[in-house]
Amino acid sequence: MNILWCNLPIAVAGTHSLGHFNPLAIAFFLLFVVSSLGITYWAAKQTTNTSHFYTAGGNISGFQNGLALAGDFMSAASFLGITGLVALNGFDGLIYSIGFLVGWPIVMFLIAEPLRNLGKYTFADVVAFRLKQKPVRIAAAIGTLAVISFYLIAQMVGAGELIKLLFGFDYELAVVIVGCVMMAYVIFGGMIATTWVQIIKAVLLLGGTILLAILVLAQFGFNPFAMFAAAADKYPGVLAPGKQVSDPFDAISLGMSLMFGTAGLPHILMRFYTVPDAKAARNSVAYATGFIGIFYLLTFILGFGAMALVGQDAIKEVGTGGNMAAPILAQFLGGDGFLGFIAAVSFATILAVVAGLTLSGAAALSHDLWVNVVRSGHADESEQLKVARGATMLLGALAMLLGILFKGQNVAYMVGLAFAIAASANFPALIMSMLWKRFTTNGAVASMLVGTFSSLLLIYLSPTIQMTILKHASAPFPLKNPGLVTIPLAFIVGIVVSLWKTERQAQEKFAEVEDRIHIGY
Repeated sequence: MNILWCNLPIAVAGTHSLGHFNPLAIAFFLLFVVSSLGITYWAAKQTTNTSHFYTAGGNISGFQNGLALAGDFMSAASFLGITGLVALNGFDGLIYSIGFLVGWPIVMFLIAEPLRNLGKYTFADVVAFRLKQKPVRIAAAIGTLAVISFYLIAQMVGAGELIKLLFGFDYELAVVIVGCVMMAYVIFGGMIATTWVQIIKAVLLLGGTILLAILVLAQFGFNPFAMFAAAADKYPGVLAPGKQVSDPFDAISLGMSLMFGTAGLPHILMRFYTVPDAKAARNSVAYATGFIGIFYLLTFILGFGAMALVGQDAIKEVGTGGNMAAPILAQFLGGDGFLGFIAAVSFATILAVVAGLTLSGAAALSHDLWVNVVRSGHADESEQLKVARGATMLLGALAMLLGILFKGQNVAYMVGLAFAIAASANFPALIMSMLWKRFTTNGAVASMLVGTFSSLLLIYLSPTIQMTILKHASAPFPLKNPGLVTIPLAFIVGIVVSLWKTERQAQEKFAEVEDRIHIGY
């Protein structure tokens, strides 16, 4: 067995067909694309108004929405990025798995039911419920678009590398292809198509991940300790922490961002409006937590399996970020056919998440900014749909541009930055608007803007941008993730500004917020 492990990296590096024309893999890929476009055609006939476009008419069941939530959350960062991080860094890569998962109890107990009872299409509906509409919605839209932009980077980088791997296309062309297919889903099918693509993708991803994990464990007699031992023999130190996150403050900052960021992600929060009532919203979170928990346990096996069986050199040969570790592992264990299936699942993962992100961004631009700020709530259904579809095209173009600019970055790390912005810009204002009577319009706007711009500034000043991308010798801000600073800062600013000047109307309307949080309409 040891001889086999020693020879594998050379074998994979020398003989794999990644990046070359692969008919079987492409057949699986095209089957998924054609099927999902068929769903979009069906959904386009159902999408007749803004409620259908944004929230599927509120007709999705708790179980269906749980699967869709899992499909929306288990992104390229989860499947491709975390597997790659574990394969290249060992134990430390799991901090992302744990961080992504522990945010869900917060969503269940603090967010899901109040959000469903207070809002209509976006989380800004909740923050603005008892406050002045225009300034709050403008600030919320800025934060939402910042989160979505960073999240889109990760998905588009993963998609570009995947299509390049399957078809042998240039990376830039691959990113453009993905962007165009995604725009077709959202523009024509809206939330109905997006939901069903996410459900199908969740089933495929869980099935593919379970099958791949079984094949990995079969190589070690279904003994995970033998797998860990093999990885440690090959790469000493991978079972100890410190390779990916060596600074304890960085670890705390990342953990805070992943935990609280889940409750501030606009595309996840938007899914709670697709169910008929608060009970279904709670049930959907329970189902999603179960599905997501199983999935993240399996990424643990895939990462160490790729390290032990394929080898880090072979993974880096295909991409320095390690994002293609799972597809390479699939080809090694199951040949081109299994590679095609896993690649199609990965592509489904990316498209489903990008569609959800783009839809939430379109909602922020059209519902929050155009309808409620520019038109002061006076816009008919056809006008809202036109603006939403136009916003989708703008966000699709932005996604393609960002994917090309951030070529080569690990997708899990980029999503970690999106979580930091969400935890700083959205989560504090959302919680305080629902739970604190003295919260004011100025406090909400200040909290969201300070949270957004401080996290963007500190990300720019961090070692990742200054040293890794710009190649400077040092960075002004020492932490790779800014959450440890920006999350408390957003809370403090919101509290201080709210206490500075009271807002009587906001306090008087708080009783209605409390009633609706607990008993609904």
